[in-house]
Amino acid sequence: MTTQKILIIQTAFLGDVILTLPLLQELKIKFPESEIDFLCIPETSELLKGNPFVNEIISYDKKNSGIIGSWELIKKLRNKNYDFLFSPHRSFRSSLISFLSNAKKTVSFDKSSFSFLYNEKIIYKKDIHEIQRNLSLLEITGIKEERIIRPELFISIQDKRKIDSLFYEYKIKNGEKFITIAPGSVWFTKRFPEEKFVKLCDLLQILNTKIFLTGGKKDKFISDFIQNNSKNRNIINVTGTFSILESAELIKRSEVLITNDSAPLHISNAVETNVVAIFGATVPEFGFYPTGRNDIVIQTNGLSCRPCSIHGGKKCPIGTFVCMKNIKEEEIVSAVKKLLS
Repeated sequence: MTTQKILIIQTAFLGDVILTLPLLQELKIKFPESEIDFLCIPETSELLKGNPFVNEIISYDKKNSGIIGSWELIKKLRNKNYDFLFSPHRSFRSSLISFLSNAKKTVSFDKSSFSFLYNEKIIYKKDIHEIQRNLSLLEITGIKEERIIRPELFISIQDKRKIDSLFYEYKIKNGEKFITIAPGSVWFTKRFPEEKFVKLCDLLQILNTKIFLTGGKKDKFISDFIQNNSKNRNIINVTGTFSILESAELIKRSEVLITNDSAPLHISNAVETNVVAIFGATVPEFGFYPTGRNDIVIQTNGLSCRPCSIHGGKKCPIGTFVCMKNIKEEEIVSAVKKLLS
Protein backbone atom coordinates (compact mmCIF):
# COMPACT_ATOMS: atom_id res chain seq x y z
CA MET A 1 0.00 0.00 0.00
CA THR A 2 3.03 2.30 0.01
CA THR A 3 2.12 4.16 -3.20
CA GLN A 4 -1.65 4.14 -2.84
CA LYS A 5 -3.94 7.12 -3.38
CA ILE A 6 -6.21 7.79 -0.41
CA LEU A 7 -9.15 10.13 0.19
CA ILE A 8 -10.55 11.14 3.59
CA ILE A 9 -14.05 12.67 3.63
CA GLN A 10 -15.06 14.85 6.57
CA THR A 11 -17.53 17.54 5.56
CA ALA A 12 -18.95 18.14 9.04
CA PHE A 13 -18.02 20.93 11.46
CA LEU A 14 -14.61 22.14 12.59
CA GLY A 15 -14.46 19.93 15.68
CA ASP A 16 -15.17 16.86 13.58
CA VAL A 17 -12.29 17.68 11.24
CA ILE A 18 -9.91 18.11 14.18
CA LEU A 19 -10.91 14.70 15.53
CA THR A 20 -10.29 13.17 12.09
CA LEU A 21 -6.68 14.42 11.92
CA PRO A 22 -5.23 11.44 13.87
CA LEU A 23 -6.60 9.15 11.14
CA LEU A 24 -4.68 11.19 8.59
CA GLN A 25 -1.56 11.20 10.77
CA GLU A 26 -1.52 7.44 11.30
CA LEU A 27 -2.02 6.73 7.62
CA LYS A 28 0.90 8.96 6.68
CA ILE A 29 3.16 7.49 9.36
CA LYS A 30 2.46 3.90 8.33
CA PHE A 31 2.42 4.59 4.59
CA PRO A 32 4.66 7.64 4.02
CA GLU A 33 4.68 7.29 0.21
CA SER A 34 0.89 7.45 -0.07
CA GLU A 35 -0.86 10.50 -1.51
CA ILE A 36 -3.64 11.50 0.87
CA ASP A 37 -6.31 14.02 -0.13
CA PHE A 38 -8.79 15.53 2.35
CA LEU A 39 -12.33 16.53 1.36
CA CYS A 40 -13.96 19.13 3.63
CA ILE A 41 -16.12 22.24 3.53
CA PRO A 42 -14.62 25.72 2.87
CA GLU A 43 -15.13 26.80 6.50
CA THR A 44 -12.82 24.06 7.80
CA SER A 45 -10.29 23.84 4.97
CA GLU A 46 -8.05 26.47 6.55
CA LEU A 47 -7.37 24.11 9.45
CA LEU A 48 -5.43 21.88 7.04
CA LYS A 49 -3.36 24.72 5.61
CA GLY A 50 0.34 23.86 5.83
CA ASN A 51 -0.36 20.27 6.89
CA PRO A 52 2.48 18.20 5.37
CA PHE A 53 0.41 15.00 5.53
CA VAL A 54 -2.16 16.31 3.03
CA ASN A 55 -1.49 16.07 -0.68
CA GLU A 56 -4.52 18.14 -1.72
CA ILE A 57 -7.29 19.87 0.22
CA ILE A 58 -10.50 19.44 -1.76
CA SER A 59 -13.01 22.08 -0.70
CA TYR A 60 -16.69 21.22 -1.21
CA ASP A 61 -19.37 23.82 -0.55
CA LYS A 62 -22.33 21.62 0.35
CA LYS A 63 -24.77 24.51 0.63
CA ASN A 64 -24.04 26.29 -2.64
CA SER A 65 -22.59 23.74 -5.06
CA GLY A 66 -25.89 22.52 -6.46
CA ILE A 67 -26.14 19.62 -8.90
CA ILE A 68 -23.52 20.98 -11.31
CA GLY A 69 -20.97 21.67 -8.60
CA SER A 70 -21.55 18.28 -7.00
CA TRP A 71 -21.13 16.53 -10.34
CA GLU A 72 -17.88 18.42 -10.97
CA LEU A 73 -16.66 17.16 -7.61
CA ILE A 74 -17.58 13.57 -8.48
CA LYS A 75 -15.74 13.81 -11.81
CA LYS A 76 -12.66 15.13 -10.04
CA LEU A 77 -12.72 12.29 -7.52
CA ARG A 78 -13.15 9.70 -10.26
CA ASN A 79 -10.17 11.09 -12.16
CA LYS A 80 -8.07 10.66 -9.03
CA ASN A 81 -8.58 6.86 -9.08
CA TYR A 82 -8.43 6.44 -5.31
CA ASP A 83 -7.42 3.08 -3.92
CA PHE A 84 -8.88 3.79 -0.48
CA LEU A 85 -11.59 6.15 0.70
CA PHE A 86 -12.28 6.66 4.42
CA SER A 87 -15.40 8.50 5.56
CA PRO A 88 -15.77 9.12 9.31
CA HIS A 89 -18.67 11.40 8.42
CA ARG A 90 -21.84 9.32 8.58
CA SER A 91 -24.17 11.45 6.46
CA PHE A 92 -26.10 10.31 3.40
CA ARG A 93 -24.28 12.87 1.26
CA SER A 94 -20.88 11.47 2.26
CA SER A 95 -22.09 7.94 1.53
CA LEU A 96 -23.31 8.95 -1.92
CA ILE A 97 -20.07 10.82 -2.76
CA SER A 98 -18.06 7.80 -1.62
CA PHE A 99 -20.11 5.45 -3.79
CA LEU A 100 -19.94 7.67 -6.88
CA SER A 101 -16.20 8.31 -6.48
CA ASN A 102 -15.44 4.84 -7.87
CA ALA A 103 -12.72 4.38 -5.24
CA LYS A 104 -11.61 0.75 -5.10
CA LYS A 105 -12.16 0.38 -1.36
CA THR A 106 -14.65 2.61 0.49
CA VAL A 107 -14.73 2.48 4.29
CA SER A 108 -17.13 3.91 6.85
CA PHE A 109 -19.16 2.88 9.89
CA ASP A 110 -22.01 0.42 9.94
CA LYS A 111 -24.16 3.20 11.46
CA SER A 112 -23.58 5.56 8.52
CA SER A 113 -26.61 6.62 6.52
CA PHE A 114 -26.98 4.28 3.54
CA SER A 115 -24.02 2.26 4.82
CA PHE A 116 -24.74 -0.39 2.17
CA LEU A 117 -23.10 1.95 -0.35
CA TYR A 118 -19.69 1.22 1.24
CA ASN A 119 -17.85 -1.99 0.51
CA GLU A 120 -16.18 -2.04 3.93
CA LYS A 121 -18.08 -1.28 7.14
CA ILE A 122 -16.58 -0.99 10.62
CA ILE A 123 -18.65 -1.37 13.79
CA TYR A 124 -19.43 2.01 15.34
CA LYS A 125 -18.50 1.69 19.01
CA LYS A 126 -20.29 4.04 21.39
CA ASP A 127 -18.11 3.58 24.46
CA ILE A 128 -14.84 5.08 23.15
CA HIS A 129 -13.54 8.54 22.20
CA GLU A 130 -14.32 9.85 18.71
CA ILE A 131 -10.62 9.80 17.84
CA GLN A 132 -10.47 6.08 18.66
CA ARG A 133 -13.63 5.47 16.64
CA ASN A 134 -12.15 7.22 13.62
CA LEU A 135 -8.91 5.29 13.93
CA SER A 136 -10.85 2.02 13.94
CA LEU A 137 -11.64 2.65 10.25
CA LEU A 138 -7.99 1.87 9.51
CA GLU A 139 -8.26 -1.74 10.67
CA ILE A 140 -8.65 -2.96 7.08
CA THR A 141 -5.18 -1.57 6.28
CA GLY A 142 -3.61 -3.48 9.14
CA ILE A 143 -3.35 -0.40 11.37
CA LYS A 144 -4.68 -1.22 14.82
CA GLU A 145 -4.32 1.85 17.01
CA GLU A 146 -6.47 1.96 20.14
CA ARG A 147 -4.90 4.97 21.84
CA ILE A 148 -6.23 8.53 21.70
CA ILE A 149 -3.75 10.17 19.35
CA ARG A 150 -3.37 13.95 19.71
CA PRO A 151 -4.40 15.87 16.57
CA GLU A 152 -1.55 17.89 15.07
CA LEU A 153 -2.05 21.47 13.93
CA PHE A 154 0.58 23.24 11.85
CA ILE A 155 0.63 26.88 12.93
CA SER A 156 2.70 29.08 10.63
CA ILE A 157 5.18 31.80 11.58
CA GLN A 158 2.71 34.35 10.17
CA ASP A 159 -0.02 33.02 12.49
CA LYS A 160 2.32 33.35 15.47
CA ARG A 161 3.32 36.87 14.50
CA LYS A 162 -0.35 37.89 14.41
CA ILE A 163 -0.67 36.88 18.06
CA ASP A 164 2.67 38.53 18.86
CA SER A 165 1.17 41.79 17.54
CA LEU A 166 -1.93 41.28 19.69
CA PHE A 167 0.20 40.82 22.79
CA TYR A 168 2.26 43.89 21.94
CA GLU A 169 -0.93 45.94 21.55
CA TYR A 170 -2.25 44.87 24.95
CA LYS A 171 1.16 44.88 26.68
CA ILE A 172 1.10 41.19 27.55
CA LYS A 173 4.53 40.11 28.75
CA ASN A 174 6.23 36.79 28.04
CA GLY A 175 5.13 34.25 30.62
CA GLU A 176 2.12 36.28 31.74
CA LYS A 177 -0.78 33.97 32.54
CA PHE A 178 -4.15 34.65 30.96
CA ILE A 179 -7.46 32.89 30.37
CA THR A 180 -9.29 32.39 27.08
CA ILE A 181 -13.04 31.87 26.86
CA ALA A 182 -14.77 30.47 23.76
CA PRO A 183 -18.47 31.07 24.54
CA GLY A 184 -19.96 30.02 21.20
CA SER A 185 -21.33 26.86 19.62
CA VAL A 186 -23.26 26.04 16.47
CA TRP A 187 -25.98 24.56 18.69
CA PHE A 188 -27.88 26.68 21.22
CA THR A 189 -28.28 23.88 23.79
CA LYS A 190 -24.51 23.39 23.87
CA ARG A 191 -23.98 27.03 24.84
CA PHE A 192 -23.57 28.14 28.43
CA PRO A 193 -25.97 31.12 28.54
CA GLU A 194 -24.31 34.47 27.82
CA GLU A 195 -25.75 36.04 30.98
CA LYS A 196 -24.07 33.29 32.99
CA PHE A 197 -20.81 33.95 31.15
CA VAL A 198 -21.21 37.58 32.26
CA LYS A 199 -21.47 36.51 35.89
CA LEU A 200 -18.53 34.13 35.40
CA CYS A 201 -16.36 36.96 34.07
CA ASP A 202 -17.42 39.15 36.99
CA LEU A 203 -16.33 36.45 39.43
CA LEU A 204 -13.04 35.97 37.58
CA GLN A 205 -12.09 39.54 38.49
CA ILE A 206 -10.66 38.10 41.68
CA LEU A 207 -7.83 36.53 39.65
CA ASN A 208 -6.80 39.89 38.16
CA THR A 209 -5.80 38.25 34.90
CA LYS A 210 -6.62 39.14 31.32
CA ILE A 211 -9.43 37.23 29.64
CA PHE A 212 -9.59 36.83 25.87
CA LEU A 213 -12.97 36.11 24.28
CA THR A 214 -12.52 34.13 21.08
CA GLY A 215 -14.51 32.31 18.42
CA GLY A 216 -15.75 32.67 14.87
CA LYS A 217 -17.60 35.62 13.36
CA LYS A 218 -20.94 33.95 14.12
CA ASP A 219 -20.04 33.97 17.83
CA LYS A 220 -19.34 37.71 17.95
CA PHE A 221 -22.80 38.69 19.18
CA ILE A 222 -22.32 36.45 22.21
CA SER A 223 -18.86 37.82 23.05
CA ASP A 224 -20.07 41.38 22.51
CA PHE A 225 -22.90 40.80 24.98
CA ILE A 226 -20.47 39.40 27.55
CA GLN A 227 -18.00 42.26 27.20
CA ASN A 228 -20.69 44.95 27.22
CA ASN A 229 -22.40 43.61 30.35
CA SER A 230 -19.51 42.40 32.49
CA LYS A 231 -17.89 44.56 35.16
CA ASN A 232 -14.55 42.89 34.45
CA ARG A 233 -12.29 45.42 32.72
CA ASN A 234 -9.66 42.77 31.90
CA ILE A 235 -11.73 41.37 29.02
CA ILE A 236 -10.24 41.57 25.53
CA ASN A 237 -12.74 40.61 22.83
CA VAL A 238 -11.07 39.21 19.69
CA THR A 239 -14.00 37.09 18.54
CA GLY A 240 -14.23 36.93 14.76
CA THR A 241 -10.85 38.65 14.39
CA PHE A 242 -8.53 35.71 13.81
CA SER A 243 -8.32 32.72 11.49
CA ILE A 244 -8.65 29.20 12.87
CA LEU A 245 -4.90 28.65 13.17
CA GLU A 246 -4.31 32.13 14.62
CA SER A 247 -6.97 31.36 17.22
CA ALA A 248 -5.23 28.04 17.88
CA GLU A 249 -2.01 29.95 18.60
CA LEU A 250 -3.86 32.22 21.05
CA ILE A 251 -5.34 29.18 22.80
CA LYS A 252 -1.92 27.51 22.84
CA ARG A 253 -0.46 30.44 24.77
CA SER A 254 -3.38 30.48 27.23
CA GLU A 255 -3.05 28.98 30.66
CA VAL A 256 -6.67 27.78 30.59
CA LEU A 257 -9.48 27.66 28.02
CA ILE A 258 -13.09 27.78 29.18
CA THR A 259 -15.35 26.40 26.47
CA ASN A 260 -18.56 24.57 25.65
CA ASP A 261 -18.69 21.13 24.00
CA SER A 262 -17.47 22.60 20.71
CA ALA A 263 -14.48 22.92 18.39
CA PRO A 264 -12.27 25.11 20.67
CA LEU A 265 -12.26 22.23 23.16
CA HIS A 266 -10.58 20.00 20.57
CA ILE A 267 -8.25 22.79 19.40
CA SER A 268 -7.15 23.18 23.01
CA ASN A 269 -6.39 19.48 23.29
CA ALA A 270 -4.46 19.62 20.03
CA VAL A 271 -2.22 22.45 21.31
CA GLU A 272 -2.07 20.97 24.84
CA THR A 273 -3.75 23.76 26.79
CA ASN A 274 -5.75 22.92 29.91
CA VAL A 275 -9.52 22.95 29.40
CA VAL A 276 -12.56 23.61 31.53
CA ALA A 277 -15.30 22.10 29.36
CA ILE A 278 -18.98 22.89 30.00
CA PHE A 279 -21.45 20.22 28.88
CA GLY A 280 -25.20 20.88 28.68
CA ALA A 281 -27.47 18.96 26.32
CA THR A 282 -24.69 16.53 25.40
CA VAL A 283 -22.60 14.27 27.63
CA PRO A 284 -18.91 13.29 27.61
CA GLU A 285 -19.91 9.66 27.13
CA PHE A 286 -20.73 10.42 23.49
CA GLY A 287 -16.96 10.41 22.97
CA PHE A 288 -16.22 14.11 22.47
CA TYR A 289 -14.77 14.76 25.92
CA PRO A 290 -11.49 16.61 26.55
CA THR A 291 -8.45 14.33 26.66
CA GLY A 292 -5.88 16.39 28.57
CA ARG A 293 -4.59 14.94 31.84
CA ASN A 294 -5.71 17.99 33.85
CA ASP A 295 -8.86 18.88 31.92
CA ILE A 296 -12.03 19.43 33.95
CA VAL A 297 -15.62 18.74 32.82
CA ILE A 298 -18.45 20.82 34.30
CA GLN A 299 -21.97 19.43 33.94
CA THR A 300 -25.30 18.91 35.71
CA ASN A 301 -25.61 15.27 36.69
CA GLY A 302 -28.75 13.32 37.53
CA LEU A 303 -31.14 14.84 34.98
CA SER A 304 -33.56 12.38 33.34
CA CYS A 305 -33.84 14.68 30.29
CA ARG A 306 -30.10 14.61 29.61
CA PRO A 307 -28.70 13.93 27.08
CA CYS A 308 -31.43 15.14 24.76
CA SER A 309 -29.38 14.98 21.55
CA ILE A 310 -26.00 13.79 20.31
CA HIS A 311 -25.33 17.16 18.64
CA GLY A 312 -27.41 19.55 20.71
CA GLY A 313 -30.35 21.52 19.34
CA LYS A 314 -31.79 24.97 18.67
CA LYS A 315 -33.85 24.97 21.87
CA CYS A 316 -34.38 22.97 25.04
CA PRO A 317 -36.97 20.24 24.28
CA ILE A 318 -38.68 20.68 27.67
CA GLY A 319 -38.22 24.45 27.89
CA THR A 320 -36.27 24.55 31.17
CA PHE A 321 -32.61 24.40 30.03
CA VAL A 322 -31.72 23.25 33.54
CA CYS A 323 -28.71 21.31 32.22
CA MET A 324 -26.95 24.66 31.78
CA LYS A 325 -28.88 26.91 34.17
CA ASN A 326 -28.13 24.66 37.16
CA ILE A 327 -24.37 24.94 36.65
CA LYS A 328 -22.89 27.31 39.23
CA GLU A 329 -20.44 29.89 37.93
CA GLU A 330 -18.51 29.46 41.17
CA GLU A 331 -17.80 25.84 40.21
CA ILE A 332 -16.17 27.01 36.99
CA VAL A 333 -14.11 29.60 38.87
CA SER A 334 -12.89 26.89 41.25
CA ALA A 335 -11.86 24.73 38.29
CA VAL A 336 -9.94 27.63 36.74
CA LYS A 337 -8.18 28.37 40.04
CA LYS A 338 -7.16 24.73 40.28
CA LEU A 339 -5.62 24.77 36.81
CA LEU A 340 -3.87 28.09 37.43
CA SER A 341 -2.30 26.96 40.67
